[in-house]
Formats: sequence, C-alpha cells, structure tokens
Amino acid sequence: MKVLVIGNGGREHALAWKLSQSQRVSQVFVAPGNGGTAHDQRFRNVPISDVKALADFAAEKKIALTVVGPEAWLAQGVVDEFRARGLRIFGPTKAAAQLESSKAFAKDFMKRHGIPTAAYENFTDAAAAHAYVDAQGAPIVIKADGLAAGKGVVVAMTLAEAHEAIDWILADNKLGVVHNEGGARVVIEQFLEGEEASFIVLCDGKNVVSLATSQDHKRLLDGDQGPNTGGMGAYSPAPVVTPNVHAKVMHEIIHPTVAGMARDGIPFTGFLYAGLMIDAEGNPRTVEFNTRMGDPETQPIMMRFKSDLLEVLLHATDGTLDQVELQWDRRVALGVVLAAEGYPLTPRKGDAVTGLPAESEDAMVFQAGTAEQDGQLVTSGGRVLCVTALGESVKVAQHRAYEALGSIQFAGKQYRQDIGHRAVKR
Repeated sequence: MKVLVIGNGGREHALAWKLSQSQRVSQVFVAPGNGGTAHDQRFRNVPISDVKALADFAAEKKIALTVVGPEAWLAQGVVDEFRARGLRIFGPTKAAAQLESSKAFAKDFMKRHGIPTAAYENFTDAAAAHAYVDAQGAPIVIKADGLAAGKGVVVAMTLAEAHEAIDWILADNKLGVVHNEGGARVVIEQFLEGEEASFIVLCDGKNVVSLATSQDHKRLLDGDQGPNTGGMGAYSPAPVVTPNVHAKVMHEIIHPTVAGMARDGIPFTGFLYAGLMIDAEGNPRTVEFNTRMGDPETQPIMMRFKSDLLEVLLHATDGTLDQVELQWDRRVALGVVLAAEGYPLTPRKGDAVTGLPAESEDAMVFQAGTAEQDGQLVTSGGRVLCVTALGESVKVAQHRAYEALGSIQFAGKQYRQDIGHRAVKR
C-alpha cells in the first residue's frame, strides 16, 4: 500500500517512520516533508501545499491512506476535500477541527457539555479585556483564539505581562496568529495549579483508543522559565497520569467530548489531544484540545509504539477501533528538541547542520525545521531536531538522548538540559 503523511515537522517524520515499518506499506510519501525525509530512502517528499492539488496527487497515485499531521491543514478542510472524493484519510473535518482552531469554540463546547476546564471569558475588545484582567488579577492565562503554531498562549505571572499579551494578540499580532472569521479574539482564563500532561487518543467518530501518556516542556529555558514555545522536549509515559487519573480522564473528559461532538452533529474522527492540568488531588482539567498528534510528544510515543500503525489507522478509518488493542514498549522514551537561534519569535534559518548520529535501536533523530540546500542539511525553522531515545528508566532515556545530541552542531543551537526533570523527581 502507498501512504501519504501531510506535514513537514518532527511529528510527521515520526509518523512516516512508524508507518514505513508496516509490512503492507510499499511507499511513504510526505507532503511537503523536510530535510530528514528527503535524505531517507524510505520516504519521498512531495512539494505540494494546496489541498485540492494534494487530493489530485492522492487519487493519481492510488494512495491507500492519508494521515494529517498539522492543524493548519485540518483547519483548511483537507479531510472534507479527500472524503468528498472517496479518498481514505485520518483526521477531523474542518468543523470538528474547531476544537483546536478556535479556543473560544472549545471553551464554549466544554462549558456546554460539562467538561472540567478553567473559568474563562472571550473578548474581541481590547479595553474590555484589559478591564477584565485588572479585575481578576495575576497570574492569569491569555490565549489567542486562532492558530498560532503552539505559541498563542501567554501564562502571565504579572498584570503587566497580561496587558502586553492582550495587545500582542488583539492589536499588534506579534505572535502571527491566524485569526478566525470575525477578527482577533482572546480567551482569558483562570490560572490552574498542578502538573501538565498530554493525553492523546484515536477516535473513529464513536470508539476511542488511548495512546501512551506523555508530558512535554513548553517553556524555552531550564526550570520551566522563559517564553512558551511549541514544545522543547517530551517523554512517555507520564508518571503523573496514574491508573486512577487515566480512568478519570477517560470518564470525565474524553468520552464526554466524543459524545458531545456527535450530539452537536460534528462527529470527531482523528487524533484527539487533551492537554491536561492535574492538581495535587489527582483531578484533571482540560487546558486545551488539539485535533492532531502533539509535537514533540509524537516522537517518544512512536518510539514506544509496537503495533502496526497502518493496521490501527485502517481500523480507525473503518469505524472499527473497538477491535484494536495497542502494544507498547515498556521502556521510557524521551526526546530533546534542538531549536534555532532566535526561537520562538525570530528563528534564524540557513545554518548548516552537522554531526547527526546514525539511527539505532534505542535512539533516533527526528528532523523538523531542516531542508536540503546544495547537498547540505540546513536549518529551515524554529524547532530543528528532536533527539529521542529509549531507556529502562527516565534517567537512562535522558542520558541516552543527551549523549546522542552531543555530536550535533549548528550555529546558535539552543536546547533545554532538564527534559524529564519532573519524572526524575517523582
């Protein structure tokens, strides 16, 4: 079978890598792909960035399954286009993808269906937003309503930071938010105490299968300092998601979300990602929904995934996920992101990347912001690589990942040296 993965990040590299291991897969296309998928004989990059043109390509090449990586493609309606042509694709429709593409839609949905989340208000008027923040005080969370590549959330620890974030999103749009119809909007919500975790499931519109838990590190700097990013590293499993917490999340968040979307006439198919905040008593609340796999969570999750991903996704697109039981490597996987100089606001591009270690049984470098230029691998985005390793414990996986990245060089590279610190403390 020929399969197609849409996207150009580390998440897509990891999905393509795992799909290529299926005995039934003869060719993996990646659109548009990156330097890592261009260099690897297992994949073929497809330089197409238009929904209709990509559907034409899938029809022409007789693609058996398409998997959507990035949220922007979902928001453009790529799933609707493929389905209208009778092409098999895994992901949510444009309407269902609003759970991610509109923070306001998601918060209103959660409120309507009784799904635990932080108290909030939506604003399009900056003056009203500023007044609300003054009345609520800090810390407080400011979110852009539209897509912002993981950078549209500001956890404001002071009122000054909150007011600056409102102006950034509503007036200056320095975060590069793709605003929804009706213009710029912010969601301002209560600051939640606790530990974050990523809870990702597969949905076929009715049935749900949970993937291994994970936890990412959003802040740029060690000790969870600095600005929010798309994610500087992740590990799986997340010890904070105990069996009791897992059961609560499925009962209080995942099943009500899938049932609520169906009741609203927008059945959800695809990867559903609930970003959680888990308090000291083990009570989970939903920080956000994503309608695709997380990045960098996908990289360690795929390292631990032992089932045939193609077979699982064929069940998901047939509506038979109730017949699936996933197999996992018992070891811990941990990934460290290497980012370009200037990330997250002004990442520098075009720096030569050298010293990549060879793929091994327990370590893999997934590429993201890379491109081939005159036969040389260069940086082409903010998050450049995710060096991911397996180990019998968090400490062993951590040691292997940091050992593997030691040889990698590019000008201005930045990375955190404490990925997995919460799990180690536990």
